[in-house]
Amino acid sequence: MAAVVAALVGLAEPWQAAQVWAHLMTATIYSEDDPYTPVGQRDEVALDVEAVNPQGGRRVFTSYDYPAFIITDPAAVAFFRFFTTSNL
Repeated sequence: MAAVVAALVGLAEPWQAAQVWAHLMTATIYSEDDPYTPVGQRDEVALDVEAVNPQGGRRVFTSYDYPAFIITDPAAVAFFRFFTTSNL
């Protein structure tokens, strides 16, 4: 979340997060030696942040524009999966 806050603070206008959506994604991992050869996959949590500015403007910031909004930490992914997966 620190990366999300830092990205919003670093913008020209003062934006304040109003709502955050998180979703699980599967990313393909590529070889460092050959960036065209996939070597595996990993789960990631991507965040979309709806923010407002003092003038009442609204904007959605996505992981497409802000790669820091992608969380790859295995503990964070496991935490997200625990609350979003059916445990029946």
